[in-house]
Amino acid sequence: MDEEAVSRDHVGSLERGLAVMEILARHPQGLTLTEMAEKAGLTRAGARRFLLTLTATGYATQEGRVFSLSTRLLTVARTWLGGTSLWSFTAPIMRAVAAQLNEACSAAILSGQDVVYVARIPGRRILSVSLDVGTRLPAYCTSMGRMLLAGLTPPELDTFLSQATIEKRTAKTITDPRLLAGAIAKAKTDGFAIVDEELELGLRSIAVPIHDRSGSTVAAINVSTQSARFTVMEMERQILPALLEAKQRIEDLFVV
Repeated sequence: MDEEAVSRDHVGSLERGLAVMEILARHPQGLTLTEMAEKAGLTRAGARRFLLTLTATGYATQEGRVFSLSTRLLTVARTWLGGTSLWSFTAPIMRAVAAQLNEACSAAILSGQDVVYVARIPGRRILSVSLDVGTRLPAYCTSMGRMLLAGLTPPELDTFLSQATIEKRTAKTITDPRLLAGAIAKAKTDGFAIVDEELELGLRSIAVPIHDRSGSTVAAINVSTQSARFTVMEMERQILPALLEAKQRIEDLFVV
């Protein structure tokens, strides 16, 4: 679309009205007509028209001389968010991790004895494990699973360890409940979990937890790689910082 077409289709009054809404959002205590005119660069008459229109449509309220945003805008935002998976907003964050490391980046939640993938950005390296959104893997021998189990209460973890089907997937798989509990406790203390060829030989992964506003663990994200690509120490040194940065950005989304 050329500049002339953009200019012809551009609705300047809508742009100014949205700017007025953004200014009100930055001033939850409200603004007077004069204050809005100054901040928006409008005449008093222009600011008055925008504010009264927002009030008439329910997007703003007026108490005396002060105008404030109403909760209707929050309702619109919630409706929009309700129709869109929050994980779709994490794709750019996870894609940046995958591109930086040239490895797959995934997110999962706990479901019974398994982790269920809710988002995944594949890497260029081919792994024999086929993974996609909806894939289920045993929690006890995966890095995201260890991290999610670390977020359980002691009684919940005891129940998991007593009821879970724990089998040797490789010679390295931890199956002793006491050793597994120790690995989960270490993940909780460290704030990350590394699983070294316990799910599949040649496959290593590192995960960090995702917390909600209350501090509860609601998900985990990881980077998986071939063991020939990174040693365990290299994963902690080179991959963990990128994951921790992504974790913070994703948690910011969950807090909104």
